Amino acid sequence: MKSHLRDLLAQAIDKTVRGGELRTTDLPPLLLEPPKQREFGDVASNVALVLARRLGKPPRAIAEAILRNLEDREGILARAEIAGPGFLNFSFSPKFCYQRLRALEEGKNGDLDLGKGQRVQVEFASVNPTGPLHVGHGRVAVFGDVLARLHAATGFQAEREYYINDAGKQIENLGLSIYVRYREQHGESIQFPEHGYPGGYVRELATEAKRRWGERFLSEEKGAAVAALSRYGCEAMLGAIRDDLGAFGITFDSYASERSLRATGEVDGTLELLRSRGLIYSREGAQWFKSQAYGDDKDRTVVKSDGELTYFASDIAYHRNKFARGFKKLINVWGADHHGYIRRLKAAVKALDYDPELLHVVLVQMVQLTRGGEPVRMGKRSGEFVSLGEVLEEVGKDAARFFFLMRKADSHLDFDLELAKKESSENPVFYVQYAHARVASIFEQARHAGVAVDDLKPADVDCKRLALAEEIDLIKRVLQYPEVLEESVRELEPHRMVFYLLELAGEFHRYYNRVRVISDDLALTRARLLLVRSVQKIIRGGLALLGIEAPVKMASRGAEALAAGQ
Repeated sequence: MKSHLRDLLAQAIDKTVRGGELRTTDLPPLLLEPPKQREFGDVASNVALVLARRLGKPPRAIAEAILRNLEDREGILARAEIAGPGFLNFSFSPKFCYQRLRALEEGKNGDLDLGKGQRVQVEFASVNPTGPLHVGHGRVAVFGDVLARLHAATGFQAEREYYINDAGKQIENLGLSIYVRYREQHGESIQFPEHGYPGGYVRELATEAKRRWGERFLSEEKGAAVAALSRYGCEAMLGAIRDDLGAFGITFDSYASERSLRATGEVDGTLELLRSRGLIYSREGAQWFKSQAYGDDKDRTVVKSDGELTYFASDIAYHRNKFARGFKKLINVWGADHHGYIRRLKAAVKALDYDPELLHVVLVQMVQLTRGGEPVRMGKRSGEFVSLGEVLEEVGKDAARFFFLMRKADSHLDFDLELAKKESSENPVFYVQYAHARVASIFEQARHAGVAVDDLKPADVDCKRLALAEEIDLIKRVLQYPEVLEESVRELEPHRMVFYLLELAGEFHRYYNRVRVISDDLALTRARLLLVRSVQKIIRGGLALLGIEAPVKMASRGAEALAAGQ
């Protein structure tokens, strides 16, 4: 709907400029946003205020000139007026809403093709395979998965990738931790390493190692034993991570290995390329990349003084590898603790002659688990945190995904386990899912009443019968879906879809509680059935993009409470 109005407004501004009422060729973007108060219209534009600052003219005079040149031949608008210092407020006409509703039901709205086949890679949930996934990892994972789904739905070739940090000190520390627990299980008393992993899962890995290899690592040289247990622990934890993410509805198109990048020479080759360009120098026995020359706040180490590669060195090679594979847009979804890493990585991308604007990083804040308002900190297996697997076991996939997406990525999230399990309108995912199920129930009732609903065609429905204010508002909310989808992709903000579905479900439930969909007036019944079917279709599509089921029946207690308006 906004796109139709944006075209109309652009034509009016162009006519105003050509007529000499506005003397400028530097036109601002036409931003259309809902007014703060709904009675002011459906959308508002501040274009007159922006032009007034540039041209030194009164904004209301500019707004009046634009409206004089607004030619709404198709009857898109019911109202166009000036408010306050010069805002342009617009309300869509019922006629236009009916046309768009029919187009939606006939499948003529057209699929959004923002990507036009462009390849985009979303790399996310790339947790070091040294322990189970915790709830913070779960939030990062669902953001990445939904961003991939949103891009795939809007014309991109979206590919999901998991980057495995399977080289370096952290993997070695995992192997050392398993080694110590393994020897303990053979009756030895050994001091646990300072940087080891103390969780119960390490004991489980040691138990399995003892079962599998017996006393082998008691006599084997320590370095070789730790190396073998590092590989074993890494593979075991990666398998557990895959299982947890699979239960969460997340799979990957590809896995990239840091160890493989090093083994194949890609890291050394990338560093050699940077050396040939004079971008790596030695200092105090270490080697440094001149990242400050490309916008970073200081230069960064790529090879330590002991000769060990840094993680940053591998990351430079990894992103060079991504571009070499033909991706035109890279999205990395990271935890908030990586904030300081963005500038150095963009500097490296620029030094490799790629456009750093093609790399987008979404930082996801931490999750605070609560139970009835009280913090929950300890998990059963990790000994330090609540694992993602424990949360999924308690609240289920759908609730977990929905709750993780209920705030912007850069906002902290309080996740109440008790609320996520409730079968009532207090639980937001239940509230949205029940809207879908409620429409299914309406259609079942219509069939029992003898109304032919399975062949309900928009062309046979008199949409003008949908004349109530609640009906016009509900149609407008339904028609916002493509705009919300587009904004979610452009801004990399999946939470917009969650908010939209909650608003749509809320308007539908209020409508249902006030209006009889099925009545003795067959024409009116058919029109209302078309409307609620559209609501159901949009909710189903939106939930699918979030990776959440759209049930046709809900648990009886919660359904009864909602049906009673509780």
